[in-house]
Amino acid sequence: MEHIFSSLIPIFSLIVIGYLFKKISFPSQDFWPMADKLTYYILMPALLILTLSKAKFDISSINLVLSSLLAISLTLIFLIVFNKLSPTQNSSFTSIVQGGIRFNTYVFLALSGSIFGADGLVIAAIIITFAIPFLNILSISIFALYEENLKINFIYLLKSIFKNPLIISCLIGGFLNLFAINIPLSFENLLKILSSAALPMGLISIGYTLVLKELGSNKKDLTITMFAKFIVLPVFIYFLAKIFNLDTLVISILVLFAIMPTAPSSFILARQLNGDVPLITSIITLQTIVSSLFLILFLKLFI
Repeated sequence: MEHIFSSLIPIFSLIVIGYLFKKISFPSQDFWPMADKLTYYILMPALLILTLSKAKFDISSINLVLSSLLAISLTLIFLIVFNKLSPTQNSSFTSIVQGGIRFNTYVFLALSGSIFGADGLVIAAIIITFAIPFLNILSISIFALYEENLKINFIYLLKSIFKNPLIISCLIGGFLNLFAINIPLSFENLLKILSSAALPMGLISIGYTLVLKELGSNKKDLTITMFAKFIVLPVFIYFLAKIFNLDTLVISILVLFAIMPTAPSSFILARQLNGDVPLITSIITLQTIVSSLFLILFLKLFI
């Protein structure tokens, strides 16, 4: 356990460093948004292509994916039913949903690799290959249903999926794996170098996005999305994994996936589609902070 905590401290320290860099404007206010683009479009795709091209897929991989997608769907249904019983503003509900079902890719991959090693990183990469496009579809559909946004149509949905570099890199990695195509050694070494920078840069960028002053949002809305994220989704995913008879390692990574804070990109979607931007900003910040407490509980129960 002590070894695991010593592996986790650097991960959360990088997030704190990112926040401190923001407070002192180091190296500048313009640098980190650009660095985030570098991570999103180049470094993370390199990591995903490299990892997925070498992953081993079997029947348990299908059950792994089904467990995660079904749990996400059930959590969404829970939120919709709850909103029927205790309604909130439509724009706020779109943020509640994003907070309740989406996850932070950088933190998930970093923790999976740190706690469970190379095998954990591969399992995490398989999960996100299917979870990212699925969550994109669900999130945009919720905006279409609750915001009646004229921007949203089938073409917009397709663009949101196929313009996403993480989805594209997952498809490339899966294609290479499926057809047993070996990456040339020199290019593989390039991907390894780029991959090594992906998670540190991503974690620092997360710290930069935190906005503590926005934590005064509607307490009821925050409570609902926190409950869905840290209680409802993990419970669903755990019992589904048990039903599919998955092994202990896979169940542990699935639960870890469930308690990840929501994605910082939720803010971008809310801003583009007229969602509740202050609320999603509060959700991103609060979940990033609170997730560390649930991670400690996770380590006690699953490690």
